[in-house]
Amino acid sequence: MSRKLLWGGLVAVLLAALAVALPAQAAQSLRLRYKTSATGATADQVEPWFDLVNSGTTAVPLNTVKIRYYFTADSPAQQYRFACSWAVVSCSAVTGTFQTVSGTAAADRYLEVGFTSGSLAAGASTGDMQLRFYRSDWQTIRQSDDYSFGPTRTTYGDWDKVAVYQGGTLVWGVPPAGGTDPSPSPSPSTSPSPGGPGGGSGVVFDDFAYASSSDPQITAHNWTVRTNSGGPGVPGASWPASNVGFPVVSGSNRALQLRAATDGTAGGTSQAEFLHQRKFFEGTYAARVKFADAPDSGPDGDNIVETFFTITPLAYDLDPDYSEQDFEYLPNGGWGAQGPIMYTTTWETYRNEPWLAVNTHTERTASYAGWHDLVLQVSGGTVRYYIDGTLFAEHGGDYYPETPQSVNFNLWFISGGLLGSATPRAYTQQVDWFYFSKNEVVAPAEIASRVNAFRSAGTTWKDTVPMP
Repeated sequence: MSRKLLWGGLVAVLLAALAVALPAQAAQSLRLRYKTSATGATADQVEPWFDLVNSGTTAVPLNTVKIRYYFTADSPAQQYRFACSWAVVSCSAVTGTFQTVSGTAAADRYLEVGFTSGSLAAGASTGDMQLRFYRSDWQTIRQSDDYSFGPTRTTYGDWDKVAVYQGGTLVWGVPPAGGTDPSPSPSPSTSPSPGGPGGGSGVVFDDFAYASSSDPQITAHNWTVRTNSGGPGVPGASWPASNVGFPVVSGSNRALQLRAATDGTAGGTSQAEFLHQRKFFEGTYAARVKFADAPDSGPDGDNIVETFFTITPLAYDLDPDYSEQDFEYLPNGGWGAQGPIMYTTTWETYRNEPWLAVNTHTERTASYAGWHDLVLQVSGGTVRYYIDGTLFAEHGGDYYPETPQSVNFNLWFISGGLLGSATPRAYTQQVDWFYFSKNEVVAPAEIASRVNAFRSAGTTWKDTVPMP
């Protein structure tokens, strides 16, 4: 055989191979950029962060897209849980499920990431999707043997060890060789519906018509003015009853007021909390809250947290019965973020030492100074947060609460976040009213109507919710 014929034969073979291996990628419009913030051979959780790019000329419906991250389970029976920490496209639109793959030694599982809604315009990208998954028993994960893991990928770049499917067709990446890779699972065509029982089975309403923090009606109505030491906040800070008050805010209408003050030292720092008993679970929670961007007096700049939240106490590290749903406003930022910023966070559990947070959150950088109607709907496996009638976030899955919770309002300083000044300063947060309807999804506009009806009837307190 001549060299010319041999070379021609090799070219033909190579072209045939390319025709098999690259047709999708040659014409593709999608590509996947990847990085990880957990680079160790073992980790508390695997953290694949994605940025999906549309380099084509037409928009791509995101609910037709699936992303697969391949890994090897720590044991055949091991179960895993998915979480979205933050995403430009909103974590409420991102899904994650686990599937098995066979016929290859490179991987036996994959995380399949999908989308419930949205469209990716030509030339655009999804932006940051900070995803993670962890063992259901919260033990350390071995990721050094995971096919899709890139330990040196600490900045975003194209990564073909993660596969992308569009409409069931592979358009990016190289799945593990020899694996039986079934068609991607279908995406829901619409977002989950609110669901939940129609019609409440008990109501709590409080107009906070108390004279002071020592008013005996506070205890009679099962509220507690916190005075015990401990977290959250600055270690060594006090929680005096005098930091809780009920000033007149308009006409004869009083509001709950929380005060937090500091001179920059632990001994000179005081915080405030007002909480109800643990008897709240599914239903609709609402409060009208006044946030502040600056202190009432003194220099500005402390990392202060202004809150309305529900919580089940943590009995031990990674307690599966723990739950928490938070509205947290940080006018001066904190936790590595610049303010003003609003967080809504839904918790599954956590561990203090070493710190491990199992939660999902939604954030928005904007000022929320002034009065706002905050609504939390817990029903049908989904937690929904509304601010002034507008849906702010949807969380669910493993983060959905399982046990009765208390209702809390507190005002506290982030440890390590005090301004470097000895000049005293004080912040306040006010709450006009609180409302809860058990086992009922109530629209934000309807809540305002019900509160006005209570006030028109002269009702300042009502509680028909039984203890569980």
